Amino acid sequence: MGYYKRIRELREDHDLTQRQLAAILNITQPQYFRYEQGYRDIPTDLLLALADLYDTSTDYILGRVDVQKPYGKAK
Repeated sequence: MGYYKRIRELREDHDLTQRQLAAILNITQPQYFRYEQGYRDIPTDLLLALADLYDTSTDYILGRVDVQKPYGKAK
């Protein structure tokens, strides 16, 4: 699974619109749309911000692991 599918699922699971999430990340909605559609690679600073916002690991967002909780919190 590409990370773009994960960031969409996480956004929808948290009942956020692309516009709301873009405002949280301090970027434009069209810019966020490009990340979510896989048209552009997400910058590291935004990847970290999403992991913090959703209380998950960057590995989960990137599809490297399927456990949503960050390391050390899986219980």
